[in-house]
Parts: sequence; structure tokens; C-alpha cells
Amino acid sequence: MNASHVVLYRYTIPFTEPITVKRQQLVQREGIIIALKSTDGEHIAYGEIAPLPGLHNETLELAEAQLVDLLSKRGMTTPDSLPEELYPSVRTGVEMAMINLDAAISGIFPSFSETDEAFQQVPVNALLFGDTALIMQRAESYFALGYRTFKLKISAHTITNSIHSIRELHRTFGDTVELRLDANQSLSLDEAISFARQIPPGSVAYIEEPLQQAEGIGKFYAKTALHSALDETLWQKPELLFKIPTASLAALILKPNRIGGIFVAQQFARYACEKNLLAVFSSAFETGISLSFYTWLAASTATKPAACGLDTYRYLQHDLLETPFGAENALLDPHKLYRDGVKVNQRSLRRTSLWTL
Repeated sequence: MNASHVVLYRYTIPFTEPITVKRQQLVQREGIIIALKSTDGEHIAYGEIAPLPGLHNETLELAEAQLVDLLSKRGMTTPDSLPEELYPSVRTGVEMAMINLDAAISGIFPSFSETDEAFQQVPVNALLFGDTALIMQRAESYFALGYRTFKLKISAHTITNSIHSIRELHRTFGDTVELRLDANQSLSLDEAISFARQIPPGSVAYIEEPLQQAEGIGKFYAKTALHSALDETLWQKPELLFKIPTASLAALILKPNRIGGIFVAQQFARYACEKNLLAVFSSAFETGISLSFYTWLAASTATKPAACGLDTYRYLQHDLLETPFGAENALLDPHKLYRDGVKVNQRSLRRTSLWTL
């Protein structure tokens, strides 16, 4: 790694509306930005370290303490040299900054495939939640903007409303949209089977983490013919990926800053391609620094980019980039977004420390 200095920053961005994660209500997003300066002083590259309360085990304070310890021991040379015990959010941010610095110095976009090719567009899905009236209002608005893939949050506590919302979405949009569900491991096997039998046949592409016990996904598919996607299981019990029948799965949901970093996400994406599953890159309400990087990952690791869960930028009141991250007609431009994603507006950041390597 050709870096001589590291600068650490903090940011705080209010959400446009309160966000609930595992029953925790959040009103703002906080994180750390790590900036690497090249030895010749000509280049600077950024990475984002942003554990999300309710999703990550590590807090922002623990992540910062580990990062400071890493820097004090001068433990940053190459991605391969990073300690195995790094928190996933820390590893993601450090790897991101290292990869971005190499790209800045070489003048070549990061390579994540053997062919070095990347798709020109990556579709994005729209996140839906709330009561049926609000869901329909948002869905119609998103549809007008060009979105054709929706992701609906469901839970055991809102099952009746969820069934009603799915029926309304299917009645309104039919086969013109793809509807995905996310249950966040909230249902028992019996509840999931009962739920699946009450929604219109063929109305749902797949359901993320339908069960409290992911081991039952094969049985759930056998009873309902509804495919599942793995998200939390990929970091809670990654060994289950090789035990759950592949035929019962449709996708792997890849949150790099939760599953263990950029290179771990790349490995999962490669596995998804081998098994003919979708690799759906998703964010944990991170800023455009991460979202732009994830868009490039999605464009350069898949045989065909799936609609990704990178629409979360809409819930941040502002971005950290000079040109804010965004979609056009529900499509992301990987080349443009990567170029824009390395240009950070430092006025939105608060410097906390400076380190010499």
C-alpha cells in the first residue's frame, strides 16, 4: 500500500424519517471515514466504517478503538496483512480505502472479475414499509420514477397488514414489477407456511430470511414452492449455505460491512454465480462513499446484475460526496458513480486524528 498518512474523520447525518432496525429506532447515521494519502501526496482515497446499531455487534466506539489500535501498531500494509479479528465494519472500510488508493494511483478502476469487465447499468430496488396505504403511495411514486423491483419488509407482528399489502401490490402492478419480501428471521416455520399460502400465487420472487431457524428453509420451500434468500445467515451461520438445498434459494444478500469485508463479499458473489443465484448487494444505510463502491462491485462481479438494495440513500438528509449518490430511472451508472464516489466533500466531516505510516 503506497500510503504515508491516514486521516480519520467522523460524520453524523440525520435520517429523513426514523428508521427501525431490530426494534431499535434510529434518527441519525453516524460513521467514520478513513482517508489514505499516497506517499507522493498526489492522491487521497476514502473508506467508510459504519456499524449500524441493531445490525452489527460492534459499536462505533469499539470500531474506532480497534482502528486506532491497528494504526498505532502500523498494521495496515495490504489487505492480506490485516488481522483476522477485525470487526467486519472496520475491515470493510480499510479494504475499501486500500482498493480505492490503488485505483487512484494506477488510474484504473478496481478489478473484481477475471475479465475486468463491468456492466453499464445496475438496477436498484425500492424499499417499502409501513401500513398498506403508505406502502401503496410509495410504490406508485417509485413506479412512476421507473422502479420495477420492490422490497417489502414483513414481520410476525404485522402479518395481516403484510398479506393485505401484497394483495394490493399484486392487484395494482401484477407482473409489471418484481416483489421481494424481507422477514428478518421473524417467523416460525408454521407461521411462514401459513403466510405463504395466503398470498397470491406467483406474486413474490423470494423472501429474505423467512425463518427464525434457517435450517428449515428447505422444508419451507417443499411446502410452499416459495424461494428464500439468505442475509443474516451468511454471517450468523455461514456453514448453512452449504447445507440448505440450493433449489430452495434464489439469492444471496450481500452487505459487505456485515459479512466480513469487500473480498468476502466478492467470494460470496462468485459462489452465487456458480450456483445460478442472484448476488444482491445491499447497504446498511451507508453514505455514497460505500454505495458507489458497492455499485461497482455489483457491476463487476455478476453475470447479470440483480436489482440491488442500494436505495437507502433516500433516507439520508444529505450525502458526503461532492456529487450526491443517486439513481436515474431506477438505474445506477457504475462508472459514473465510482468516479463520483471518490470525491468527498470534507466540509461534511469532522477530523478526529492524523497518523503517519
